[in-house]
Amino acid sequence: MTALLTLTVLVLVAIAIWQMTKIFELSQTKTEDAEIANDSDNKNNGYLLFTFLIFIYGITIFSFVKYSKMLLPEAASAHGGEYDQLMWVSFAIIFFVQTITQALLHYFGYKYRGQKGRKALFYADNDRLEFIWTIIPVVVLAGLILWGLYTWTNIMDINEDDDPIVIELYAQQFNWTARYAGDDNVLGDANVRLINIDKANILGIDEADPNGEDDVIVKELHLPVGRKVNFKMRSQDVLHSAYMPHFRAQMNCVPGMITQFSFTPTVTTADMRMNPDVVEKVKRTNALRAERAAEGIPNTDPWEFDYVLLCNKICGKSHYNMQMKIVVETEEEFNAWMAEQSTFKASMSPAE
Repeated sequence: MTALLTLTVLVLVAIAIWQMTKIFELSQTKTEDAEIANDSDNKNNGYLLFTFLIFIYGITIFSFVKYSKMLLPEAASAHGGEYDQLMWVSFAIIFFVQTITQALLHYFGYKYRGQKGRKALFYADNDRLEFIWTIIPVVVLAGLILWGLYTWTNIMDINEDDDPIVIELYAQQFNWTARYAGDDNVLGDANVRLINIDKANILGIDEADPNGEDDVIVKELHLPVGRKVNFKMRSQDVLHSAYMPHFRAQMNCVPGMITQFSFTPTVTTADMRMNPDVVEKVKRTNALRAERAAEGIPNTDPWEFDYVLLCNKICGKSHYNMQMKIVVETEEEFNAWMAEQSTFKASMSPAE
């Protein structure tokens, strides 16, 4: 509501300034009535071009300085470093091209502004110029596309060669459920038509499939560091997107089909909490929470960093709250945690 009121006030102020400018122009008796720009108009517009050029450079530099702290910390997956490198190279090329082209655009707009008695010179065509400004973008974009395809191929290398852990991520409005493949590392068959709430079969696992007996269903995702994980993703209702930003991982969850993504976590939750960028972010966040808590605002308890699984598709009114905690730990800690979990067969057995 505050943002809307602020925007409304700014619009009204802009309208008021515009109206005052028109009144000032009408009050000038010597103002020319011609609608054709004269040399003075062209010169002033040229200066305004340079002013705008300084503005866009200034706002760009300001954004980098002010908001770079909002960027994610170092990638916590094996493929994340290459992903980040590709992104930063793309940013560097875009920033370089934007800087040069905008400077030339505004400079030539001023230098060749209209002047009385000077006729504009133009080229009907120039093969050399056409070749230069066509071949350079083609070469640069081709390089980025080939590098991107190579990176994508490496990231999407989903196979069973590295003895991966197989985990299903099940999406539904508005929560996540994870299913581990158990000791046989094979997920049991499942179908939304087999969901039976009365028997607590919330994922529709086929009770007749022996591969599903040792599956483990949880609401908190635990991953062993340095171990490859193959994710199988399903959606019960609408299109969701499994987004794990710190691992640079995202894949759509589509109703009626299984999608896949894999990565190897490389940094435990405990180690990431010691990362200087994360420490600073936690400090800033808790300072804001402390201010709100002093004002009596609820849900402002101190925050501790955790990896998180989010939905990156707008899937409904509670989309913002669709998340799951991810814990990356040592192999020993992971095995101890798994030993505490109940299998699907045990959960389906009648209570004694």
